[in-house]
Amino acid sequence: MICLDTNYLIRMLISETVESKRVKKWLKQGEQLTTSSIAWYEFLCGPVGEAEIQTVRACLQGGIIAFEEAQINEAARLFNATGRARRLRVDAMIAACAVTANIPLATDNKDDFCAFVKHGLILMPA
Repeated sequence: MICLDTNYLIRMLISETVESKRVKKWLKQGEQLTTSSIAWYEFLCGPVGEAEIQTVRACLQGGIIAFEEAQINEAARLFNATGRARRLRVDAMIAACAVTANIPLATDNKDDFCAFVKHGLILMPA
């Protein structure tokens, strides 16, 4: 299973992008894809239409990871462990969903997420 960051949800809709090609490859290989409820919220803030929402949702056979107490606690731990940088608050929430599910995160925003790697986040290789 692979957890998709918001940039994957957006760019998988654009033909010939790296993200679109990777998602197609993963689906062909039988990988289950999921996302965090935080990334799903960011994606739905759009602009996206109903057709795009349905297309992306159909690719998320692994569902959407809820942001519940375990994820909240993990997000706070990650945020505090990485120096409490305000710009990392939302990224800590997304990372926490992947960490608590023990699955890698696919993102093209590695600069922000790499801070969480030494605290348990697994990033998909580029």
